[in-house]
Amino acid sequence: MKRNEWKSRTKRELMIEVWEQLDCESVGARELEAVTEAVRERFGDGAVESPTRVARLLADEGAELRHAEVLDMDARWRTQDPYGAAFRNVLKFSTFEEAAASIRRLDNLRKQFRRKEDREGLRRVQETVLKGKQRAQMIARNPSVNERKRAEKAEMAEWFTVWLNQPEIFDDWLALRLASKDFRARFPEGERAGT
Repeated sequence: MKRNEWKSRTKRELMIEVWEQLDCESVGARELEAVTEAVRERFGDGAVESPTRVARLLADEGAELRHAEVLDMDARWRTQDPYGAAFRNVLKFSTFEEAAASIRRLDNLRKQFRRKEDREGLRRVQETVLKGKQRAQMIARNPSVNERKRAEKAEMAEWFTVWLNQPEIFDDWLALRLASKDFRARFPEGERAGT
């Protein structure tokens, strides 16, 4: 099927639409490749998900997985991604300390990619920080999460926002923020976040 024939507007909808068009009960390498190619054509290389992630989505929709094929394809996919190791487990923000460390690691990657003039690496750094911000905001808005944790995640979302807007000033800004009366009053035990 050609790119312009797909009706889906979102990546998730497109993955499901492609699978439904394939009209198959089980999903393995062939089906995952078809889904991946449709996503790549419609949304670009940066939108491509890992085979296990696509398989999980389709399994949630009722597909039976041919697990050996899925795992084999995922292993091959991960070894082909030159950025995989650099970004694996880089985004952590359970605590203020983890959030600060994650942002600093990502900033180091940004500097490294900028020196190498690696636009794809820079794009991935931006994408990862944005993902952190969005996840923190999502938790901050979730009424089932306790109020304290929501406040912490809202604070972390602000950190990600500052970095996204001006990464060069983040360390200085964070030091000032951690020393501020507002931060110390709201998070008395969070003062060590910058260490």
